[in-house]
Amino acid sequence: METMIMHPKNKEQLSALKAVAKALKVEFETEASPYNPDFVAKIKESKKQIDEGKYTTLDPNKSIWENLK
Repeated sequence: METMIMHPKNKEQLSALKAVAKALKVEFETEASPYNPDFVAKIKESKKQIDEGKYTTLDPNKSIWENLK
């Protein structure tokens, strides 16, 4: 048999998936994320900024002060 891993995006989706599994008498287990939700939000915001081109690159051959010019 296969194992299926789902990634609900909010509590509503999580509740719906649990309800379907219970209705079909499918065994399931849940595991809380080991990461702090505030930390995860900061990482997602950083990824969004990168996608939007809002970042600075540094040339490793220059000093940090030359890079900031």
